[in-house]
Amino acid sequence: MKIISHSPENTFKLGKNLARYVSKGDIICLSGQLGSGKTVFVKGLAAGLGIDKEEVISPTFVIVRKYEGRIKLFHLDLYRIIMPFELADLGYDELLYNDAVSAIEWPEKLGNLMPENFLKIDISIIDNGRILGFVPMGRHYQEVTRSFYEDIRNRHKQ
Repeated sequence: MKIISHSPENTFKLGKNLARYVSKGDIICLSGQLGSGKTVFVKGLAAGLGIDKEEVISPTFVIVRKYEGRIKLFHLDLYRIIMPFELADLGYDELLYNDAVSAIEWPEKLGNLMPENFLKIDISIIDNGRILGFVPMGRHYQEVTRSFYEDIRNRHKQ
C-alpha cells in the first residue's frame, strides 16, 4: 500500500492515524534517506499515543528515547550503528520485545537481528512531497495495515 503525503503536516497526521491501530509489542520500521520525514512520522505516532509531540526528537546521538503514553513508545535511530552487534549493549531484545511500540529508523542496520514480524514503512522523496509505502511483515501487521488504510480511505471520501 502506498500513500502520497504532500506536506510534513500530512505525514504527521498519517503517523497519528496509525497510532489507532498499533498495540503493545508492535514494531514499526521506517526507511528513507535523510530528511525524508521518518521522525515527523514518529512524532505523529507519538501524538496518537498521547505523547506530547514537542518531546519527540530524533535520537540520533543517543540511539534510543523512551516516551510514556497510553502505550509506551521506544524510538530508535540506528543511523550511527555500524555493526549489528553494537545493539547488544543497548539491550536490543528488551527494546523490541516488550509492552511498548518500537519505532525504528534505519532498520537496515539491524542486519540479521531484524525481527520476523513488523510493519515496514518506506518513505521516498518526490517533487511534490513523499510516498509512504507500507509493507506488512506478518499476519498481525497485514491486519493493522488493512484497518489503517480503510480508515484513511474513509476519511478521504468525507
